[in-house]
Amino acid sequence: MGTTHSNRSHLTRSAIELARLVAQVATVDDGAICTFVGTARRNSEGREVNLLRYEAYPEMADQEIGAIVAEAERKFSGARIATLHRLGDCPLGEASVAVVAAAPHRVEAFAACRYVIDEIKARAPIWKQEQFRDGTAWVGDPGSFKPRIP
Repeated sequence: MGTTHSNRSHLTRSAIELARLVAQVATVDDGAICTFVGTARRNSEGREVNLLRYEAYPEMADQEIGAIVAEAERKFSGARIATLHRLGDCPLGEASVAVVAAAPHRVEAFAACRYVIDEIKARAPIWKQEQFRDGTAWVGDPGSFKPRIP
């Protein structure tokens, strides 16, 4: 049986286990479970990425993600949502963020899942740093590239 979101953290420094998120919200009354998993990819704007690092203002990020989840659960009838965003180092191919939305019908599950990930990206104080062979850059800050000094 699914659980509510009160007093649950939406941030982790560990690998994200999608099955645990599904178990938090899925019930036998659901006709749809929609998942979104954002992963660390090798290429970014034509450059080879070695590692992603996520930093955040944890208390504010957790509170904002909780508010986003609550909004989605009110907005999309019957939807229950679980989400985790990774902080710290995220190796290539691993999940950096996951959203699971369970609902009686697929329309609400898809819409809730999309709403949550889009709002997290727009509102949560979480920042992504890409690490390249020759330096690092914060995503969204074109002047942040710092070359590696041997």
